[in-house]
Amino acid sequence: MFWDKVSPLYDLFVNVYNYRVYAGTGRKVAEFIDSSDDVLECACGTGAITVHIAEKCKSLIATDFAKGMLRQASRKCRKLDNVKFRRADITNIKCKDERFDKVVAGNVIHLLPDPGKALSELKRVTKPGGKIIIPTYINMSKGSAGLVVKFIELLGADFKKQFDLGSYKKFFSDMGYQDVEYYVVDGRMPCAIAIITKE
Repeated sequence: MFWDKVSPLYDLFVNVYNYRVYAGTGRKVAEFIDSSDDVLECACGTGAITVHIAEKCKSLIATDFAKGMLRQASRKCRKLDNVKFRRADITNIKCKDERFDKVVAGNVIHLLPDPGKALSELKRVTKPGGKIIIPTYINMSKGSAGLVVKFIELLGADFKKQFDLGSYKKFFSDMGYQDVEYYVVDGRMPCAIAIITKE
């Protein structure tokens, strides 16, 4: 699996290429996390966002489909005692309905063949009044970012979609989500953070 293979070098690559966004996204997401929150993070990767969430929340279950990524994330968070790591599929979350105050899914929507199914699952496990927080790289408007995406695809990544900010907003609108807040962490490859409040 591609993400297992790249997991040992992933942090090095993104920190060299896109440090400001890579570090800044976790800090921005953490601004929406409260000390009383039970949080689920899907597609936690190497834990770049995880470490910032865990410092703020009551409890965190961090999941990913790639075992290699989970190993890296658990090393990064070894000093934090409120985090549990599990292998999980974002389109089939094994948790009861309305379990979490906040649900985070970072940089995964563009990789999924059926993102609508994932969004339904994220919504299902979020409490009414809770927030679904979805950071995603937006790269179509940046020339060098497009080259990096092509390079990563050559290595074996399979991007189903690419977004700029306009198409990212349209994606959620087309999925039926109208009242979405957006924040952008700018840099070489910016990251747009969509925040949906579950009614």
